[in-house]
Amino acid sequence: MNAAAVEYELVAGIETHVQLDTKTKMFCACAVRFGAPPNSLTCPVCLGHPGTLPNLNRKALELGLRAAVALGCTIATRTKFDRKNYYYPDLPKNYQISQFDVPLATGGGIEVTTKSGARRVRIHRAHLEEDAGKLIHEEAGNRSFVDLNRAGVPLLEIVTEPDIRSADEAHAYLTSLKAILRAAGISDCDMEKGELRCDVNVSLRPKGTEALGVKTEVKNLNSFRFVKMAIEAEFKRHKAELEAGRRIVQSTLLFDSEKNETRLMRVKEGAVDYRYFPEPDLPPLEISTDEIEAVRRALPELPAAQKARFQREYGVGEYEADLLSSDRSVAAFFESAAKSSGKAKSAANWIVNEIARILNERNLTLESSKLTPASLVEILGLIDAGIVTAASAKEALARSAETGRSPAEIVRESGMATVTDSAAIEKSVDTVIAANPKAVADFKGGKDATIKFLVGQVMKATQGRVKAQAAEELLRRKLTGA
Repeated sequence: MNAAAVEYELVAGIETHVQLDTKTKMFCACAVRFGAPPNSLTCPVCLGHPGTLPNLNRKALELGLRAAVALGCTIATRTKFDRKNYYYPDLPKNYQISQFDVPLATGGGIEVTTKSGARRVRIHRAHLEEDAGKLIHEEAGNRSFVDLNRAGVPLLEIVTEPDIRSADEAHAYLTSLKAILRAAGISDCDMEKGELRCDVNVSLRPKGTEALGVKTEVKNLNSFRFVKMAIEAEFKRHKAELEAGRRIVQSTLLFDSEKNETRLMRVKEGAVDYRYFPEPDLPPLEISTDEIEAVRRALPELPAAQKARFQREYGVGEYEADLLSSDRSVAAFFESAAKSSGKAKSAANWIVNEIARILNERNLTLESSKLTPASLVEILGLIDAGIVTAASAKEALARSAETGRSPAEIVRESGMATVTDSAAIEKSVDTVIAANPKAVADFKGGKDATIKFLVGQVMKATQGRVKAQAAEELLRRKLTGA
């Protein structure tokens, strides 16, 4: 069969390194803090000085267990740490304390839905390990510097099975994973701070076949958008190579987001021998069934259950419920506003649409903005009372997000209240009719949709302070003589 005629299927898996939300490092008492001066958060243990001994951070273990339970994994009742040996400048000990043949957890998975349908992405394993340091390369020059503040920071590495069949599924998996980890208090998953990093394994195979193709690994992807772009770029590259009759070489790659292409980092023809052996300075861990059950009972409501409850209790649509439950701060904001206002559907609509737009335009999050559930409740009340139009309400809420001031106070002081004076409304309508003779002629000629343009002009002239319905009714009366 001609290689160019073959229809290929993507097979991808994702390795995610999640920084656990602890105050100190995995095996020493050094603080975990982003943005500290280079090499200021170190000690003889995380610097790998001879004679030092690691001491396990119990909180990191608890968070690892919490993640395993939240993902539906099977937890090992007896696990251990191992030394992963390799030499690199940002690895002070020349080995990383990780887990090899007996990881903390196996199995589990996440249900994802895309336009292609639903799929379960299975978890292969989840294991605890310490992070390495960070290499900083000169932009102009040939020197590199090492910052060991991250060396020893607690990580949970979560590895999927090769279950992902599209870039959209990869994005959906990571979005769901992040929502679960944040909701369970396992990690803030702030990618800008390196708290969640992804490696993607990509291969292709002819559709309908089972054997896996040769894979390539794209390392250190620091945004979900880049994960999606990298997968799409690798799919195209693999496909072009296979259709040209060339062999895919197992390799490790970096992704250039500006050029939207992958770049060779190193060829990896065979498995790397890390010479794993059990960490002699840390005893094996015994994890009891009672301990696992205690973690399970302490878990907060997770996004899937919360989504179903929002639909059931508040009558919110599936799309809105999905977005509201995807972030714990958004979910808490919604529930507070819904209960206080008694208008759950309206609150959901404003959060999903208008508040999301306001935050996006101003590069804010709910936490960094000055919006409160009370602000939204107040806006809904002003609209219901006819005090503001929807347009004015949006502007008042946007100002409240920036200043923290009461929307009612903003409306009062800024003159945003709805214009109810019939003479003033009529004057604006007459002005718009006089200024738009072609639109008026089109409407009178049978183009009824033109009325929407004229209503828009009235709204613009009054800065959104006239109700659109009132403007349309008056325009129709004047233009039809009714």
